[in-house]
Amino acid sequence: MSDHLIDNTTLTIDKIASLIQSKTRLILSDEAKGAINKCRTYLEDKLTNHDQPIYGVNTGFGSLCNKSIPESDLEKLQENLVVSHACGMGDKVPTEIVKLMLLFKIQSFSKGHSGVSLELVDRLVDMYNNDVLPVIYEQGSLGASGDLAPLAHFSLPLIAKGEVYYKGEIKNSDKVLNELGWGKLILKPKEGIALLNGTQFMSAYGTFCLTKAKRLSNQTDIIASISIDAFDCRKEPFSDLLHKIRPFNGQIETAKNISSYLEGSEITSQNKDHVQDPYSFRCIPQVHGAVKDAINYVESVFTTEVNAVSDNPLVFPDEDQIISGGNFHGEPLALALDFFAISLSELGSISERRTYKLVSGERGLPTFLIEDSGINSGLMIPQYTAAAITSENKQLSTPASVDSIVSSNGQEDHVSMGANAAVKALRVVNNVERILAIELLNAVQAIEFRKPLKTSQKLEEVISSFRKTVPTLQADRYLKEDMDKAVEFLQKL
Repeated sequence: MSDHLIDNTTLTIDKIASLIQSKTRLILSDEAKGAINKCRTYLEDKLTNHDQPIYGVNTGFGSLCNKSIPESDLEKLQENLVVSHACGMGDKVPTEIVKLMLLFKIQSFSKGHSGVSLELVDRLVDMYNNDVLPVIYEQGSLGASGDLAPLAHFSLPLIAKGEVYYKGEIKNSDKVLNELGWGKLILKPKEGIALLNGTQFMSAYGTFCLTKAKRLSNQTDIIASISIDAFDCRKEPFSDLLHKIRPFNGQIETAKNISSYLEGSEITSQNKDHVQDPYSFRCIPQVHGAVKDAINYVESVFTTEVNAVSDNPLVFPDEDQIISGGNFHGEPLALALDFFAISLSELGSISERRTYKLVSGERGLPTFLIEDSGINSGLMIPQYTAAAITSENKQLSTPASVDSIVSSNGQEDHVSMGANAAVKALRVVNNVERILAIELLNAVQAIEFRKPLKTSQKLEEVISSFRKTVPTLQADRYLKEDMDKAVEFLQKL
C-alpha cells in the first residue's frame, strides 16, 4: 500500500481516482499538522480571552444564531448539532463516494481555517485508512448550509453513534470503535459545525461522476466508430478540414479519435452509394465534442472545490479574523452538476439514435440484426430499453439548481439544491453506461453482416475481445445477460 501526503499540493480529479483505486494510505504532512494546530490554538485563545459571539461556536445555529451558549455547554452544543441534524432518508450513499467524502473533509481541514483539533483530523484519517466508512443517506441536503444531513451522518461515528461499513458489513459505530481500540471523541467548540458545514457530499458525488464520465467519453468514440462502419458511413465528416475552421477543442479531439480508430478499415474505404449519413453519425464530432468540453468545464469547477475550504465560520489566525460567510453554498457545484447531467444525457441520446438506425433494416443490414426475423425478434427490444433509459435521462436533466425552498425560519432563504443535482447526476452517468453498452451490443452484431470486409485493426481487436464475452446472436436468447455482460465489458475496457 502506497502513501499520499496531505499537503498544499492540488488534488486533481485523476489523482483522486488513482488514490481510491490504489487503496492509498493518507498521511498528514507536518505542514498540515502545523496549520491545523495554529488555527485551533488561535480559536481557543479567542474563546478564553474574548467575550464576543462567534457563530456556531458559542451561539446557536441557523435562525438561532443570536442565542448565546454558556461556556459550560459548548461541547454539548457541538454533539447536539451532530445528533439533531442526522435526518437523512432514502437510499444509502455508495461506499466509494463515502470514502471520497472522508478524503475531501480531511483535505479541507488540512488548510488550517476550520478551527478543528488535530485529534479530530487524525481520527478522520484513521477512518479513511482503515475503511471505516459512515452509513450516509442520499436525501436531506439542500446544498446550501453545507450538506448538513449527510455530513451529520458522516460525523456520528466520531461520537460513537450511527453505523459504519466495516469489513464488508454494516455495524454499530460504538462496536467498531471498541474493536479498533478507538475512543469516542468529545467534540470541542467549533468542531461539530466544521464537520457539518461543507460541500463534501456534493463534491464526492461530482468527482465520482466525473471519473466515470471521462472513461465513458473515451469509450463512446470507440463504440461510435464501430457503429460508423456497421452502418457503412462516409468518412468525410471526420476530416480535419471541417473541424479546424470550427475549432472547439472537444470537436477536434473527437474527429481525430474517430479517424484514428477507423484508419485502415476496408469498410470505410469502400465506395458509398449514399451522399450523406444521419446526424447521429455525421455529427458525432460536434455532439461528442461538446460533451467533452462540458466535462472539462465541470472538472475545473470540482478541482477548485475539492481543494477549497467550505465550512463556516472560517478562521484566519494571521489576519486575526473569524468570518461567518457562505463558502458552504453549493451554487457553483449545483450549476455545474446540472450542466453535467444535461451533457451526459446528450451522449446517451445520440447513442440510442445510432442503435435505432442499426436495427432498422437499412443499408443491407437485416431488420433487428437477425437473419431469420419473424420467428426471431433479434435485437428489437434492447433498443426499446435504450429508448426508455434515454427518456429517463431527459427527465433527470431537469435542473435542480433552479429550485429553492426557504429553510431555518427564513435565515437560509436561498439554497442551491446541489445535493439533488449530485444524486441524479450519478443516475444519469450510470444510465449512459447502459445505453452505450446496448449500442456496442448492436454495433458488434451489425458489423458481422459486413464480412468478409473488415473494419480497422484497432476496432477488430475490440470486437474480438467483446466476442469472448458476448457471442454472436444466431437465434433468440435471454438478452438481459448479454446486456449486463456488455456493461461489465465497458467497465473493464
